[in-house]
Amino acid sequence: MISRKLSIAILPFFVCLVWADQVTLKNGDRVSGKILKKDGASLAFKSSVFGEVTIPWEKVEQVTSDEEVTVVLPDGKSVLGKVDTQDNKLEVTTPTTRESVPFASVSAIRNTDEQKAFERLQHPSIFNLWTGYADLGVSLARGNADTTTINSAMNASRVTRTDKTIAYFNQIYATGKLVDGTTASTAQAILGGWAYDKNLSPRLFVNIFNNYEYDKFQDLDLRFVIGGGLGYSVIKNERTRLDLLGGANYNRETYSTPLTRNSAELFFGDTLTHKISKATSLTQALRIFPNMTDLGQYRINFEFGTVTTLTKLLAWQLTFSDRYQSNPVEGRKNNDILFTTGIRVNFSRIKQ
Repeated sequence: MISRKLSIAILPFFVCLVWADQVTLKNGDRVSGKILKKDGASLAFKSSVFGEVTIPWEKVEQVTSDEEVTVVLPDGKSVLGKVDTQDNKLEVTTPTTRESVPFASVSAIRNTDEQKAFERLQHPSIFNLWTGYADLGVSLARGNADTTTINSAMNASRVTRTDKTIAYFNQIYATGKLVDGTTASTAQAILGGWAYDKNLSPRLFVNIFNNYEYDKFQDLDLRFVIGGGLGYSVIKNERTRLDLLGGANYNRETYSTPLTRNSAELFFGDTLTHKISKATSLTQALRIFPNMTDLGQYRINFEFGTVTTLTKLLAWQLTFSDRYQSNPVEGRKNNDILFTTGIRVNFSRIKQ
């Protein structure tokens, strides 16, 4: 009786093993679960025990699927069928055909959900695939000090398989009560702009950008910058991306002093994103702008930030920003440093 009950209890477990997708590694280890996708040199697999894991494709000995998956062959042809492995070849079985391809020549494998996501990226509407966030931080002091600081930011990006578009806006406004009892603003600045990257290869891309800047306490009414160049992804994987960029731009500065400057500039720098953990990631961006019209002068923009996910929609952000100008207007300092922290609200519009 006990043996019969035990058999009934463990039967569902063995059924799951029999009907689940399976991956066998070259060291003999076997993982059961569900194939997500094979993209590049790695296989994403959702294990029934370990959760989602990434396996180097070169370490895979055999793959077997219980459900149909899309397999991209070396010639670019896509085949939908169940997969198995024989003689170091991936066998794709459809209702009418059977394709065989060497393991090393498999371009991609995608389950149903991953294939739908891939197809959405092929011909997306201009209104789709946007993701982004909005930040808000407020600081109040009352008593011996009487100050109010409000900072806000918005960032929206649209990434496809061939290009990336980014639009952003940052603002800070601060007031403080003076010794005579009157209230005056102590900080007032607005930054905004957009950028567009077009892929030339998996790592090389063309970059164009357009930035706008206003800073009351630099006497800067408007800085208008437009330019472009090339970028190269030195590191590009699921956790880390490091891009190096360089090119040239036009800079027009209008001050309330009054003063107007027009100059040609070069630019070079980097952009880094790194996922520290499942919940926390960091970003860093550096741009150096040597002035080619007024040789010896330059600008430096540096940003560093961290984001910690709290819920699907909310996160906590910390951002450090430094704007340096070698030739500010008379009576103004070279550096403007800004540190902000606050709640971030994430948004997305992925579906077609």
